[in-house]
Amino acid sequence: MPPDVLVIAGEASGDEHAARLIRGLKAKRPGLRVATLGGPELKAAGAQLIFDLSAHGVIGLVEVLKNYSFFKSIFDQTLAWIEKHQPRAILLVDYPGFNLRLADALFEKGLSKKAGGKISVLYYISPQIWAWKAKRRFKMAKLLDSLAVIFPFEVGCFADTTLPTEFVGHPFAAPDHRLPVSYDAAGPILLLPGSRTTPVSRIFPAMLAGFAEHLKLRPNAQAVTLFPNAGVRAELERHLAARPDLAKHVTLRSIEQNATGSIVLTSSGTMSLTCALAGIPGAIVYRANPITYIIGRCVVNVPYLGIANLLLGEPAWPEFIQGDAKPATLAHRLDECESPAARDQAATHATKLLKLLGTSSPNAATLWLENKLFSA
Repeated sequence: MPPDVLVIAGEASGDEHAARLIRGLKAKRPGLRVATLGGPELKAAGAQLIFDLSAHGVIGLVEVLKNYSFFKSIFDQTLAWIEKHQPRAILLVDYPGFNLRLADALFEKGLSKKAGGKISVLYYISPQIWAWKAKRRFKMAKLLDSLAVIFPFEVGCFADTTLPTEFVGHPFAAPDHRLPVSYDAAGPILLLPGSRTTPVSRIFPAMLAGFAEHLKLRPNAQAVTLFPNAGVRAELERHLAARPDLAKHVTLRSIEQNATGSIVLTSSGTMSLTCALAGIPGAIVYRANPITYIIGRCVVNVPYLGIANLLLGEPAWPEFIQGDAKPATLAHRLDECESPAARDQAATHATKLLKLLGTSSPNAATLWLENKLFSA
């Protein structure tokens, strides 16, 4: 029997979000057949893991080009697998560089319903067309059968297309979602450089330098860094080994163990929104390959990198990018966040974000997928 749905999630966050969706649907329909190019979370949710694509996530033009032959091979094998096994539907989760190209290839080969084939092509968690390459929305309308978005303003981004678009709420705003971090005024400082080894290699040293500067005023301060997998842990250990002065002050912990924190320095990815929803005061730190950054500045049209800042319309979590992420600057921000005012402000912002990202139905994403798979 062909799978009911093939899920493709190429990043740790997409793996987590899609797993929650699949877990909810399989609870209602235990016989649902799911295959995935995803990660451990989807496997744990009951999907047959064909390949752990989430373990190979990279970000930035330069990094993608370095790994082009690898991703080209995976892409070709994925397309061949789809042709052979003919799933009823394909659920593309974020990861637009890979997933939109795959949707295009399915159309060109006549496999997708939009091209006269039998396979429904669904998309969960839209590419950020509001940040760059807005014209992609018309190509998406041509290739996709339905789109589920997790930010309320994204529905309007597709209003001038024929693509059915539905806001299903953000997974982090679901009542049963448990954030991996929480606020504790007596907790350590959280240093969270991300879930991919390449960005971690650039961001973590800057965070360590800022924390080391902070220790000059707070010599008893402690920090915790969470890692999602063994690859990131090895990268963190490599950088810590180069800073023996911090050996007694920085603890590495699996993200599965959860953590409390009083202040956070976080990368601009998913974890920045997680910390914002947890009401932890702090800042966003980001460093990319210089070439990637220069190109990004030319094509990305948003005032902030952090999605929480974009939603709130203000730099609630100040952003220190590239050369602005200086040790003294980061240390100063850590000092500022020790005040009760910073704590109260972060809590207020967290409440606003939860209202923005929630829906009247906590299972809206699962209902959307069930409807697309079985309504016909």
